[in-house]
Amino acid sequence: MVSDNQRFLVTGDGQPFFWLGDTAWELFNRLTREEASLYLEDRAGKGFNVIMAVALAELDGLQAPNAYGHTPLIENDPTRPNVKDGTHDYWDHVDYIVNKAGELGMYIGFLPTWGDKWNTRWGVGPEIFTPANAEVYGRWIGQRYKDAGNIIWILGGDRPVDNDTHRQITMAMAHGLHEGDGGRYLRTFHPNGGESSSRWFHHDDWLDFNMMQSGHDRASNNYVAIWQDHARTPIKPVIDGEPAYEYPAGTVLPDNPRWRPRLIGEREVRRNAYWAVFAGAFGHVYGTHPVWQMYDEGRDPMWHVTTPWFEALDLPGATQLPHLKALMLSRPYLSRIPDQNLILAGQGHGPERVQATRDGTPGHNDATYVMVYFPEHRKVTILTETLAAATLRGWWFNPRTGKGSALDTMTNQSEMPFMPPTNVPGEDWVLVLDDASEGYSQPGSPS
Repeated sequence: MVSDNQRFLVTGDGQPFFWLGDTAWELFNRLTREEASLYLEDRAGKGFNVIMAVALAELDGLQAPNAYGHTPLIENDPTRPNVKDGTHDYWDHVDYIVNKAGELGMYIGFLPTWGDKWNTRWGVGPEIFTPANAEVYGRWIGQRYKDAGNIIWILGGDRPVDNDTHRQITMAMAHGLHEGDGGRYLRTFHPNGGESSSRWFHHDDWLDFNMMQSGHDRASNNYVAIWQDHARTPIKPVIDGEPAYEYPAGTVLPDNPRWRPRLIGEREVRRNAYWAVFAGAFGHVYGTHPVWQMYDEGRDPMWHVTTPWFEALDLPGATQLPHLKALMLSRPYLSRIPDQNLILAGQGHGPERVQATRDGTPGHNDATYVMVYFPEHRKVTILTETLAAATLRGWWFNPRTGKGSALDTMTNQSEMPFMPPTNVPGEDWVLVLDDASEGYSQPGSPS
């Protein structure tokens, strides 16, 4: 559910829920049960808690059968799900994966369909949805999973809303889902690259939180769009649901201007994650090209992928982003705010951007902790008087290892300069400053 201050998600008992998602668009359509279990167990073991997957998948998900030879619909009709009583079918397999994720304590960020099924500006399609059948399909799928307990509905599917028909289809499906599940689950919209759900639906009651797609470019500055959505009224939580995807080391892309900026490594993955969360996002999503398409030998690769999905499970970004979740939950979370006023000098621009967050009230010096993300080595002057404390305790948190190194206890001098402990290309750091009287635990593990 959405927190009382409308900025975050919380569990049923009111505890902070930091969305650490993984992009597995083709999970339902391409993996066997054994493979899906291997994947889900790996992600749960790493600390991921939301798996984003699509029922009517992108890669010819209407006609290309799943691992057991089943397709989701009869004659591509959304009002006729291909359900076979007494025998296994496509939806039984989806049930298995949803239930397995639940057993492992994870949610499914469930896309009822990819966007090419209602807007084939690009993609395989075909367009099969109308406002009328979208509501019927939404009601059916909402009813089917209303008791699963681990669903978050994600409408859209990487497409823009180009006209009123597209808008009506989306709203009808959202209404159908709500009727089918009795209003149990949250709903959002996954847009095309460079856009946010807020562009079309921010003022709609059905949209519980905004989701943006910052896009697959090494130079993307997602903190800008996150902050813009964070500042909108009415207040709604925001997340970057599709940042730049990590490539395995050694991937070779075509040497042309279109592809060169898309070769994303662990540094860019971390940078987008810390920027987004410190700018106000309630969590973050990881992705890598081998995994989202569940690539394996014998399949046509997209995005010049050559690494099978199961060999890409331990890429650096996938092992490092859980450190962000642990860091954020090590301090009071639901009172956290973005605050660039903390940076008096040395903020930087573009990929050098230093991003700050803290707890407390905007415009008041009542913080009990401050966190500042340094994407590179640089000197930054911080307005430490924002911390309502005479004595500070500090740490350098390493986003690559998840370990924290303690600084000497220091007197709060109102304005204080800091530089990361190393000056090595590709290394980033988080400065954590605490009110020493709070007795907060060390972020991460001892180094």
